[in-house]
Amino acid sequence: MSRAPKPLSLTTTQARQIWLHAQRLDERTPFGEGPQAVADTVAHLGYVQIDTINVIERCHHHILFSRIPSYRRADLRQAQSADKSVFEYWTHALSYIPAADFRFFRPAMREHRREGHKWYASVKPADTRKVMRLLRAGPLTIRDIEDDVLTEKEHLWQSRKPSKRALQLAFYTGVATISERQGMLKTYELMTRHFGWDKLPKPASNKDITAYLLDRALRSQGVVSLDSICHLDAPRKKAVAGMIATRVRRGELIPAAIEGAGKQEHWAQPAVLEEGGEGPSPDLVHILSPFDPLIIQRKRTNLIFGYNHLFEAYVPKAKRKLGYFALPVLVGEEIVAALDLKTDRQAKKLLMQKWTWVGQGKKTAGRKDLKRVIEEELHRFAQFQLAE
Repeated sequence: MSRAPKPLSLTTTQARQIWLHAQRLDERTPFGEGPQAVADTVAHLGYVQIDTINVIERCHHHILFSRIPSYRRADLRQAQSADKSVFEYWTHALSYIPAADFRFFRPAMREHRREGHKWYASVKPADTRKVMRLLRAGPLTIRDIEDDVLTEKEHLWQSRKPSKRALQLAFYTGVATISERQGMLKTYELMTRHFGWDKLPKPASNKDITAYLLDRALRSQGVVSLDSICHLDAPRKKAVAGMIATRVRRGELIPAAIEGAGKQEHWAQPAVLEEGGEGPSPDLVHILSPFDPLIIQRKRTNLIFGYNHLFEAYVPKAKRKLGYFALPVLVGEEIVAALDLKTDRQAKKLLMQKWTWVGQGKKTAGRKDLKRVIEEELHRFAQFQLAE
């Protein structure tokens, strides 16, 4: 029996540079511009999370803007509704996903169709028949359905409209897709008609899905752990661990020991470790969404960046430390501040609620230059917020 290879030691700086390169946050324009840049960004990251909070621009637009400086909201509409290069479905949250990856989500759709969905157990067959009749006639928004009798919510985020719940169930079962968004108003369309398919693609096997999740993480994270690969999907860990072990034996993956990670194991492809990362320019600034892939896995961000982000939108005001919707600020390869911003769309202003220095930003030496480059980026960020 061959002995397991000794893990390669990585400093947090090395791990940080590898991750920033994998996230394409080490350069200003990694994906070009226009709808194709949107498709390429989503394809590289694997998914872009969608969220409803809009004190500033919603996170799906924000995440794309962080990697596409010339990003326009119309580019995402083009990719989703015309080019159909991306579609919406559930990863660890509702997300934009490459249309080319559709088959990896078919087993979840089939399971919901076969067993129902726990969030929509109250959907009645009559409500499903009603929305399917309307959908077969053409694309549909919830505003097109005027004869609903409102019911009590079963949980906080649920609609009181039975037809909306039936549409959402059709979405999770793969019968319907979201063909367009105007703000958060969704237009539903039959999945096959939207994509021009006679029938849905064949579902991927469990083995293929395991490989897909591992490869997606390796591409977008560089150095991975079981937690980072299976974010909020613990049942997948056993299968992913087995595939990792196989690839390590083949020499396709190398164990890595990240400084400060303790017993948590990490792995990377040999070429990634050989290339390492040079790190971004020290004056490259990104004002990130709290739902950005670099931030959303809090423990990983804390390990590699030494920054523990606090999402305080649901924390009582008196107990907040960073603010209602604080945005981490990445300067070069360091997270140096958290800015609680709000867009006043009527007055056409970006409002600074609170500025908190963190990490290297707490040091007074060099803070003047840091503040200058952040304020320059804030100007660009404000233009994005107030555009269109």
